[in-house]
Amino acid sequence: MPLSPLLSARSYDDLPGWADDDHLAAFEAFRRSAFHAPVKPYRTGSLGIDFTAFQPAYEAARTAAPANGVEARKFFERHFAPAHVSPDKDAGLVTGFYEPVVEASPVRSERYRWPLLSRPADLIDIDDANRPAGMDAYLAFARQTMEGPVEYHDRAAIERGALAGQGLEIAWFADKVDVFFIHVQGAARLDMTDGRQLRVTYAAKSGQRFTGPGRILVDTGEIPLEKVTMQSIRAWFKANPDRVDEILWQNRSFIFFRLAAVEDPELGPIAAAKVPLSAGRSMAVDRLLHTFGTPFYIDSPTLTAFDDKPFRRLMIAQDTGSAITGSARGDLFAGSGDAAGEIAGVVRNVADFYALVPRSLFDEAPR
Repeated sequence: MPLSPLLSARSYDDLPGWADDDHLAAFEAFRRSAFHAPVKPYRTGSLGIDFTAFQPAYEAARTAAPANGVEARKFFERHFAPAHVSPDKDAGLVTGFYEPVVEASPVRSERYRWPLLSRPADLIDIDDANRPAGMDAYLAFARQTMEGPVEYHDRAAIERGALAGQGLEIAWFADKVDVFFIHVQGAARLDMTDGRQLRVTYAAKSGQRFTGPGRILVDTGEIPLEKVTMQSIRAWFKANPDRVDEILWQNRSFIFFRLAAVEDPELGPIAAAKVPLSAGRSMAVDRLLHTFGTPFYIDSPTLTAFDDKPFRRLMIAQDTGSAITGSARGDLFAGSGDAAGEIAGVVRNVADFYALVPRSLFDEAPR
């Protein structure tokens, strides 16, 4: 597969602030993908960055780790050549996501009334091989019935009780809005009332398109576009508790979860690339276009939420999301807990994207 014309050769001198980054932190995230690669290959994205071309870099990363940031920078420069990623939309854009840490109960009570659900038995994967005629081609999940697959219950139907009585509840929460934002983030760490700490991560979804509450609140004149952040959306819900369902049910997509161990509290959840996310170094991308494990240098001068200076960092593509679509579109993992949420909730910034392409695929790239 040839490289996409959206990728144009650059030199490392063209990357603003490249020499000043902490390449060792980026290498540590990259190395986690290197150790996963022999277990199950990543799918090559349609921009043509072939997964098999990563093998020399992955093997080198597994064999030895750089001793410092300079050596880590030389590792990336030796194995990769930078390419500017042209946006297939108006401009490159980064947003943020994080792992909420939320109190939860193992049983329902008067206080803890809102559950996270595990994957139902009748939820099946759907593709062109088993999709019935007339079913929306967007849907990747469906409900198996005696008559064949049909669209799955949406958020409103599920929250009204469509799956009640099946024992799918993983944990119960005091705030329905907390549950919704766990759906948005796709993972959470749970401080259980019985003293345990658990983690939940994405297992499947009902399949309908995601409709963000921020867009709905902008379109209805409730919040000005320039004021939309996770914090402002939460504040609106708190001030309008009687309208929560009205807004949330317009997002028909519903997420199902599974339990996962908290093996290293310093790392985030295991995400779509099957490795733990690294705060400030892992990024979600459009997996149809990009190949997991690809390093991306992100230049976003207006983004200062991470460390009070322009965001110029090497990130590793290790997750995806239904709202992350486009060649120059990324969702930056900010970490776990409230402080990370304060960062992630305000990130919505224009950015330039530079993919680090294995040199075997980009032999003509400037060095």
